[in-house]
Amino acid sequence: MTNLPDAPSGFEDYETSTTVADLLLARVGDEHLGLVFEDRSWTWDAHVRECITRAAWLTARRRPGPFHVGVLLDNVPEFSFLLGGAAFSGAVLVGINSTRRGAELAADLARTDCQLLITDDRGVGLLAGVELPVPLDRVVNIDDSAYAAELGTYAASPLSDVRPAGGDLLMLVFTSGTGGTPKAVQVTHRKVSGPGEQIARLDGIRRDDVAYLSMPLFHSACLMAAWAPALTVGATMVLRRRFSASEFLPDVRRYGATWMHYVGKALAYVLATPERIDDAASPLRLARGNEASAHDMERFGARFGCDVWDGFGSSEGGVHTIRTDDTPLASIGVLPPGVRVLDQRSGVDVQPARFEGDRLVNPREAIGELVNTNGAGGFEGYYNDPEATAERLRGGWYWSGDLAYVDEAGFVFYAGRSGDWLRVDGENLATGPIERVIARFVPAALVAVYAVPDAIAGDAVMVSMRIREDQRFDPEDFFDFLAAQSDLGTKVAPLYVRTVTEMPATATNKTLKRVLRQEAWNTKDPVWWRERRDEPFRAMTDLDRSALRDRFATAGRVAMLGPDPDRSRPEEGAAQ
Repeated sequence: MTNLPDAPSGFEDYETSTTVADLLLARVGDEHLGLVFEDRSWTWDAHVRECITRAAWLTARRRPGPFHVGVLLDNVPEFSFLLGGAAFSGAVLVGINSTRRGAELAADLARTDCQLLITDDRGVGLLAGVELPVPLDRVVNIDDSAYAAELGTYAASPLSDVRPAGGDLLMLVFTSGTGGTPKAVQVTHRKVSGPGEQIARLDGIRRDDVAYLSMPLFHSACLMAAWAPALTVGATMVLRRRFSASEFLPDVRRYGATWMHYVGKALAYVLATPERIDDAASPLRLARGNEASAHDMERFGARFGCDVWDGFGSSEGGVHTIRTDDTPLASIGVLPPGVRVLDQRSGVDVQPARFEGDRLVNPREAIGELVNTNGAGGFEGYYNDPEATAERLRGGWYWSGDLAYVDEAGFVFYAGRSGDWLRVDGENLATGPIERVIARFVPAALVAVYAVPDAIAGDAVMVSMRIREDQRFDPEDFFDFLAAQSDLGTKVAPLYVRTVTEMPATATNKTLKRVLRQEAWNTKDPVWWRERRDEPFRAMTDLDRSALRDRFATAGRVAMLGPDPDRSRPEEGAAQ
């Protein structure tokens, strides 16, 4: 077993002697309903027996080298059984992102040294034509009848003598990839069991709760904030193969879900579905997650009659904030000891945020990066990537890559990722505060603000919006809306608006702004624009695109536009 060094300073939240194997063993003999998937169910005792069977099968399949097992599956029972099997056998489960394709997917398997890949019929289809680093005879399809037959030979296997320690690796979990190539985060037993115990306590999760798990288990958020807490107290877990906004409420009612987990824009997607008069008549009492806007949290809680608890923590576990009872809805909490917001260049503390009404008036001085100055916190390194690990731990501190600002009362407000800076008229501006304002626009279900090149210098502001099903985008209404927002600075009012049917997103519903930035206005989606902020928006045509490119060429900045839009953009690109 791979054992990582003792927990570093700042690791107190995950300090526990309990392992995932211990949590599972506590469920032996437990006949309470443990796992539900579609029309099938298992007691907790049956779940543990399935895990022991997988542990014996994995051990028999082991080959020399790192005992790393790639799992390319949606939220199906087999994922949970294999996770327990890894905990009992000493294998390291590598969660493969099912949204990755081709060479990228193969590279993920290669960089994590997978010696075995477990998938299903859908995954086999994704792998077709891909040159895999795993031999074909080491690719296992769980939908093949041979797999069930082979497992049957291990059904009566006793539990092995392998007993993991808290610092033993349990999983490799890839980051979401919003800023570039995903990196494999090392996840130990204590990094799963610690949050599981803590969240179960904080949320008051009881044995009779029913947890709804629709976010992907291959990502750390669902693993630590949903799967582990349910296991800790023996609550019932309901697995949803993949998140569906339209099936959310029917599922909650069908299974009696009292507690759900979300990531990214999931609440916004649900809120974009048509309302029903009985939406609030559901058993749901709590929605826990991260990255929801204050606007969506308030509307979701009111519509479905539940509390919404939105926390903040990096995927790597290096930094988090603490939500107090008096934390404003738009804030992510207060800073724990040792966590500071620092200027990215000088490394000194930023100034407190100052406001005129609701508008942040000193973004340049107030916005900085969340940094754990105690050390690595819960971050235990990226697998096989010392350079990326060293970059994250510059000077012995954990630099999260997340931007924030702090008001005079000590409350922290998220301002986006470090790549979310805009430079307009010589000023550095973060996208987070702009998105919070534009999210008030009633027709908008989802909002993403990002930088596109300006023809003269710096950046221009562009916003992409997914419009609600019962609404339409009216450029005149949007112009009037922007003019009425007292907390939206004149420099940050967008010049370009794109309406989309779907936002490009990761599997955890995080918007891929780098894709939006690359496409800019060269898209088949409707785009509206204006040359000055006091002008109304008008539909962008192919002639507008050509004239705009000429302006960039005249200014010597055509290289900022990337590929020729006539070659990269579909023909029917004009907004109607």
